[in-house]
This record gives sequence, C-alpha cells and structure tokens, in this order.
Amino acid sequence: MNVTLTLENAVLLVVMATSFLAPFMGSATNLAIPAIGAEFDSSPLLLSWMVTSYLLASAAFLLPVGKIADIIGRKKVLITGLSLFSLCSLLSGLSWSMSSLIVFRTCHGAISTMIFSTGIAILTSVFPPHRRGHAMGITAAATYIGLSLGPVLGGFMTHQLGWRSIFFFTAFIAGCSALLAVWRLKGEWADAKGDKFDIVGSLLYIITIPTILYGLSSIFRNITARVLLAAGLALLLLFIYYESKLRFPIFRVSLFRNNRVFAFSNLAAMINYCATFAVSFIVSLYLQVVMGYNSQTAGLIMLSQPLLMAVCSPFAGALSDRIEPRIVASCGMGFSTLGLFLFIFITADTPIWMIVTNLTLIGIGFALFASPNNNAIMGSVDKQCYSVAASTLGTMRLTGQAISMAIITLLLSVYANINGSAASPINDGQTLVTSAHDAFVVFSLICTIGMFASLARGKVDRSNTAANK
Repeated sequence: MNVTLTLENAVLLVVMATSFLAPFMGSATNLAIPAIGAEFDSSPLLLSWMVTSYLLASAAFLLPVGKIADIIGRKKVLITGLSLFSLCSLLSGLSWSMSSLIVFRTCHGAISTMIFSTGIAILTSVFPPHRRGHAMGITAAATYIGLSLGPVLGGFMTHQLGWRSIFFFTAFIAGCSALLAVWRLKGEWADAKGDKFDIVGSLLYIITIPTILYGLSSIFRNITARVLLAAGLALLLLFIYYESKLRFPIFRVSLFRNNRVFAFSNLAAMINYCATFAVSFIVSLYLQVVMGYNSQTAGLIMLSQPLLMAVCSPFAGALSDRIEPRIVASCGMGFSTLGLFLFIFITADTPIWMIVTNLTLIGIGFALFASPNNNAIMGSVDKQCYSVAASTLGTMRLTGQAISMAIITLLLSVYANINGSAASPINDGQTLVTSAHDAFVVFSLICTIGMFASLARGKVDRSNTAANK
C-alpha cells in the first residue's frame, strides 16, 4: 500500500512527537529520582531542583521565544529547538554530577519553549478550521500517552537499563522528529515578519514569570517566597503597562482586552489546571499512605486517568470542529467537577472501583476540555499571533499548576501543625486525610467557577482560515 506523507500528516507526526516528549520525560524522570539521588549521593533539595529548574526555565522563555518564532519563522525555530533538545537530552544522560544534570535540565526547559511555542502554531497554520480540532485532539492524545507510558516505561528502563536510558531515548525521538521536519516541512511560517522584537519587555517577562511561579510554589514554606511573589506581581503590572504602550509588543494586551474568546479561554485553562493538576499528587499519596498500596499498584490504579485522556482527546477535538468549543469544553469541566466532588468523600475504606471511576470522570472531563479549549484559543487570533497565543496558553498552564500545588502545600502544612505531627505531612495519614478532603472541596469550587468562565467566552469565529505559509 502506497501511503503519501502529505504536509498535514508530516506536521501532525512532528507535533505528536513533540507533544509526547515532555510529559513522557517528566513522568519517567520522576520514577528515576531515587536512582539519580543514589548515584550522585544528592540531597532532596538538589533533586527537587532537577525538576523545578526545568519548569522555571520553560516558563521564563515561552512568550519571548514565541514572538521570535512569529518574526523569523516557526519552522526554523522548531527544527533548531528539536535539535538542541536532542543534544540536551544526550548531555543529561551523560551527566557526571548532580550540578551538571541541573544545568542541562535548565537548558532543557529553555529550549523546550522553541518546540512548544511553534508546534501547535504550525499545526494551526496548516490545518483548516473545520479539521483543526480533530488534529489538536490527536496531539493531545499523544501528550496523555506520554503521561501514561512515562511511569511504566520509565520504571522499566530505570530498572533494566539505568536512569540515563530515559534521556537517551528522548534524544533519539527528538532527533528523528528534527530530521522529519527538515525532510517534509516545506515552506516557512513567519506571519509577523517585519515586527521589531521587544527586548525590554522580554527581559521583564523572563524575570517576572519565574519569580511569580517560584513564589506561588513555595509561598507557605519561607518568607523569601512571599517577598518574591509580591515583587513578581508588581513586575507583572509594570510589564502589562509597558506592553500596552508598544507597537510591537511580545504580549498583546489587546488580545485580553478586546478578544473575549481568547481571554476567557485562557482563564478557563488556568482554572482547569488549578483544579486538576494536584489530583494525581494527592491520590498517589492517598493510595500509598492511607490505603496501604505499594507504588507499583498505585501507579497502575492511576493509569485510568491519562489512558481515558488519550482515548477521548481525538473524539473531543473532532467534536469541537462541529459543535461550539465552549459547549464541549464546559461539559468537560462539568465531568471534572463531578469527579472532584466525589473525591471529597474518599476514605481508607473506599473501594478501588470508586477511585477509578472518579479518576475516569476527571480524565474524560480533561480530554473534553483541553482540545476544544486549545482549538478556541488558536482559532480566535490572527495567524501572525499563533506562536504568541500558544505561548500564552503554556503560561496559563504553568500558572494553574503552580497554584494547584500551592493549595495542597498550604493545607498539608496547616493540618500538620494542628495535628502536631512529627512526621513529614505527606507521610502522616491523618494529616493527609483532612488535607485531601479540604483540597477536593476547594478544587470542586474552583472547577465550578471554571465552567462559567468557559461558557462566558462566546462563539469562535470559524471564518478564520489557515494559511500554509
């Protein structure tokens, strides 16, 4: 059978690979943390910075890199990013110390923005509006396949081949994707060519976003984080004011001020991640500390959520091509709200089928939300803003994740003090039960508010047609 690899199919394959890379590497690396710590004899603080450095660097460079891609060409930035990502993965696998691994992971985070600010933008440029949602659904499925395979394949590779094999594997995938992009992605997408790059705004952004995210993630641990959060919020106001005065800003304030669909879709994305991101963290601890399952069994139970995301995402994306994205996405948030609400009543005696059912509801809800919401965001802007729109969505995702973890961190700290626990809060069953109950109450309320934000976005203008070049 002769199968022609069209431009659309080539773009879809490349974006699927890039969508798979980060979640797979992140979840697989989490399984390898004990092995890495043992080899380098590292402290828990250094091990946590291996993860944190990647996230902060990624957040810092998302928007500036997205604007550069719109100006000089998205394909150029994508191929460069894939090549450098492959190199950083290789170097991470060859790390000789914990410090060198943290440096390479920081580079990883910064370079990843060259991939994630351009992949969806190119896909949006290539696929026409009536088929764009289906394509985004397929790439979302690749993301959740990465999340699903990460713990399973990562654990196997770490045990059988060593933790370095995870980075060698991602280097291979990124390298093959770069070669495919060079071979089959013809033409270029530089819809903001001629715009001037905003250097001052970029520097402000690079300082502001990591400062806010670090402050949020550690706000209840030390006074320094609170000071940084306050400083970051002040810088954010300065950044918004400065950008509103420029002709060629890296961040178009007008997109939030004058574009209802874009503004409320991004708000809904941040709320959705805020309500759901910490669920896997809470449930994983609950299954092991309160219910007594080992890590392997807990991981298999929790596979139900990302697997349902992977199965349902293509369907949800295609559905948003025929039905208003706000309707599909809002229904998704409704499913997630129901799953979060039912988790309020979890106890040590809760049957496993009930936990799997709740995770399934949240998984279906997230799948119904993510692809249609992404479709709405990308379909609401002009083509010269595609990379910036994708980068803005990424920033909303990271902010929501940081808030979600800050909420559960606060609750764990508060109840650990109330219970007078001498153990770590995450190892104390009583603290975990009380914290989880209140966390799911808060997350249910947040997700309910998110449904209204999603419904308030209005209709997407489907007359926006994509250009291939």
